[in-house]
Amino acid sequence: MGHYKSNLRDVEFNLFELLERDRVLGTGPFEEVDVDTAKIALREVDRLAREDLAESFEEADRHPPVFDAAAHTVVIPPAYAAMYKTWMDAEWWRLRVLPELGGTNAPSSLNWALAEFVLGANPTLWTYVGFPTATRVVYRNGTERDKRIAQIAAEKQWGATMMLTEPDAGSDVGAGRTKAISNEDGTWNIVGVKRFITAGEHDLSDNIIHLVLARPVGVEGAGGPGTKGLSLFLVPKFHFDLETGELTGERNGVYVTNVEKKMGVKVSATCEMTLGENEPARGWLLGEVHDGINQMFEVIEDARMMVGSKAIATLSSGYLNALDYAKMRVQGADLTRSADKSAPRVTITAHPDIRRSLLTQKSYAEGLRSLVLYTASWQDEIALGGATGADTALAEAVNELLLPVVKGYGSERSWTVLGTESLQTFGGSGYLQDYPLEQYVRDAKIDTVYEGTTAIQAQDLFFRKIARNSGAAFGHLVREISSFADDPAAGAELAFERDLLLEAVGSVSAVVEKMTADLLAAHPKAEGGDEKNIYKVGLNATRLLYILGDVLVAWLLLRSAAIALRALDSDIPTDDKAFYEGKVAAARFFARNVLPGVAAESAIAIAVDDSVMDLDEAAF
Repeated sequence: MGHYKSNLRDVEFNLFELLERDRVLGTGPFEEVDVDTAKIALREVDRLAREDLAESFEEADRHPPVFDAAAHTVVIPPAYAAMYKTWMDAEWWRLRVLPELGGTNAPSSLNWALAEFVLGANPTLWTYVGFPTATRVVYRNGTERDKRIAQIAAEKQWGATMMLTEPDAGSDVGAGRTKAISNEDGTWNIVGVKRFITAGEHDLSDNIIHLVLARPVGVEGAGGPGTKGLSLFLVPKFHFDLETGELTGERNGVYVTNVEKKMGVKVSATCEMTLGENEPARGWLLGEVHDGINQMFEVIEDARMMVGSKAIATLSSGYLNALDYAKMRVQGADLTRSADKSAPRVTITAHPDIRRSLLTQKSYAEGLRSLVLYTASWQDEIALGGATGADTALAEAVNELLLPVVKGYGSERSWTVLGTESLQTFGGSGYLQDYPLEQYVRDAKIDTVYEGTTAIQAQDLFFRKIARNSGAAFGHLVREISSFADDPAAGAELAFERDLLLEAVGSVSAVVEKMTADLLAAHPKAEGGDEKNIYKVGLNATRLLYILGDVLVAWLLLRSAAIALRALDSDIPTDDKAFYEGKVAAARFFARNVLPGVAAESAIAIAVDDSVMDLDEAAF
């Protein structure tokens, strides 16, 4: 048994009680995965994660991959490679692969529930197994040639990467300078350097297909400035026969030239990749169309879900480790007898601040789990609508709005709570390698940074998902939350907390109205317009991300509490009684301790000024 502590009971509660996924399982495109099959998958992957996948977590951190700069190779530690093989042999990853490529259609909600177990046990495994997402994107966007490449990659379980970031571009993807030059045979030569490429080189699979964004040279109507000028190319590590899929033995000109030395997730080979430096790096233009950034967006969105799932999986395991420690750690007397030197010593779960800390951890861990799976449930609706030809515009818009919240808010809250509460529960012991928390904290920090920093997620949330959408998706969520808060059927026992929720959603709406007004006032044609008003929007973006996340989590926790209260009114087993009481306690705690802060943040946002932007750089 390893470090990982899962919460299968809460995962099943979210899927089958809160989100009613039994409604979609076994229907439409998911007809092969019914409720019984889903429950078998959940229990087996949960067991596999705890008993097998978690085993190499610590060892791989202490003995990371070996990079040979001369040979341009990365060798993965044996224990980790064995764990990788165990996961591949189990074949649960097929639930994420298109049926046309040998997989089975499963609801997104089930797949992200399974992902939590994997990402909690050994988070980097998900990034080395990149072909389910990559082959889906290639197959859906590709020509017959590209579909064949997707079939080969899925059948042979090749590695896959997405190559966006460059040394001088960072989050500004549109500033990328990697070039693509067409060849007479229909292939392209790619020339450039990409940085921070996860799993860019390794020996876990026979080949790796790189999805590379590059700017075509000398092509009319393509290769212009910004992200719209980028095209997406399929660049293999080794050349292969397009008919048989067999490797030709010829190395392509895409090489790892550095592996970053990182604070955490050390077993993940984070690579600098150089293309076309000494020999051609040949690839194919996906779909034979120049639409790279749109084609890559499905990969980016999948990565954001992965980051959010990884963050909450680590937080949940961190909380459960802290809870177990608190139950056995004896220290001090009960506070009511603190002056009595002869009073018996108690476990630290008896101390008020530890209880505050544990409920903070529990409410965020369970609330963020609900947020991830709630977002995935909208993805289920998109798939169901797509299969029947129904209008999925609203589902797509709400899903897109939630993605930066899952990634940005989820990663920030998880990282903060892990460090300030979970590790702290252990006291000095939490700082030691005797317990997994110190590695959790190191590994979790990357979640706030990669696949777009929190500031990038916040700007995406407001500018693209709220302002560009004219507030349609945001307005839908506001109405849903307000309807619940106003509904007496949600339980008289939660009336006070629902009032707090209603006030908080009003505060978030006020911030959105303020930011929208500032955005409009920044337009040069607006009456009294001043382009500097855009700075006020930028100063409030991250604040909006945080408070919207708080409101969404509170809403989902309170919905869960309403379900729990109904269950507690029925005849249920003792274990279930404690579980449901915990759901109610977490929701009440979060509403009373977090939601009042939303109004304060709203007041700050509405009063924001741009004086910080006038400050001389030297003053910093």
